[in-house]
Amino acid sequence: MQSTTFRYDTSEDMGKLFDLEAEGYFYSRLQNPTNDTVAAKICALEAGSAAMLTSSGQAANFMALFNIAGAGDHIVASSSIYGGTFNLIGTTMKRMGVDVTFLSPDSTYEEIRAAIRPNTKAVFGETIANPALTVLDIETWAKAAHDGGVPLVIDNTFATPVLCRPIEHGADIVTHSTTKYMDGHGASIGGAIIDSGNFDWTQNDRFPGLTTPDESYHGVVYTEKFGQGGAYITKATSQLMRDLGCVQSPQNAFYINLGLESLHLRMKRHSETALAVAQFLDSHPKVEAVQYAGLPGDKYHALAEKYLPDGCCGVVSFEIKGGRAAAERVMKALKTAAIETHVADARSCCLHPASATHRQMTDEQLTECGISPSMIRFSCGLEDAQDLIDDLAQALEQA
Repeated sequence: MQSTTFRYDTSEDMGKLFDLEAEGYFYSRLQNPTNDTVAAKICALEAGSAAMLTSSGQAANFMALFNIAGAGDHIVASSSIYGGTFNLIGTTMKRMGVDVTFLSPDSTYEEIRAAIRPNTKAVFGETIANPALTVLDIETWAKAAHDGGVPLVIDNTFATPVLCRPIEHGADIVTHSTTKYMDGHGASIGGAIIDSGNFDWTQNDRFPGLTTPDESYHGVVYTEKFGQGGAYITKATSQLMRDLGCVQSPQNAFYINLGLESLHLRMKRHSETALAVAQFLDSHPKVEAVQYAGLPGDKYHALAEKYLPDGCCGVVSFEIKGGRAAAERVMKALKTAAIETHVADARSCCLHPASATHRQMTDEQLTECGISPSMIRFSCGLEDAQDLIDDLAQALEQA
């Protein structure tokens, strides 16, 4: 609904909304019927209890964490995550007083558990990391988080609920950049946060924002008023969205809804094409290495068989022999795939992360994230697989 505000019969009716005593809409910065409809659809796909939309995937990850972590708190995160999220947690949130410990995505239960401190508020990772394509052992990370008394937050952007539903493996909060596969056509930017409804916020005293009165909102205690399945999202909406305004426009939500209608078909095609492309690259003499969990020889193939039995998404990362210069020559020679920051789209696109999305990182940080200077991230669109392979073949000749 393209409306910023809504009309009421009486001031008392409006007051009930502001007091969270009644359901309804009073300003689109907090809630909008179109946004809520799309959020409910994503929530159902992820098998969650409540969900909300945000202005971007970055906003979703920030709000998902900041909803429970503030100055003086601590987060444990996988080091193999999207560069923007790495910087968000490691730099921006650190400036806000939130400390972080980055761990290898391959960390053991004992290593993850040992990193959780008394002031830790969340553990964070990605189902399929962007662009390193590591696959997280969700159950191991979830058990360590839960034994430490904190929730596991999983960014499920690359897998989407079509290929993996992290909540079924123990994740408590799921986030998405809906800009990617959910929209799927490079038309709409957005994000989403989904609460599983499974985490007991009252089990310890780590989450006073949810279990004690919120004086900024009439003293409401979210866990008491909205229960285990509604407290987290209600707080994020009535407190963070109210104050930060990271709202998704209803028009963008409308576009995302269109993308959701074909998501189950597109993810199958993306995954099938990516596997064919990965197999071609894996056998090419000018390719140093290929990262795609669908390949039997990939380090994460066993985890992919467990968590991603129906496909590993459409993104393939590979390293060119000859280093950064060779990778740049291949990028210039590609004709079908466009050089874009974007990924996970109906149209094929490619990126050299070391000189683009991750250029703010040091070489040490790049290595920590599993990225080499010669890595190319290739996002397979809906074009014919052989056409993409032919284009890659001629580009590799330029390496």
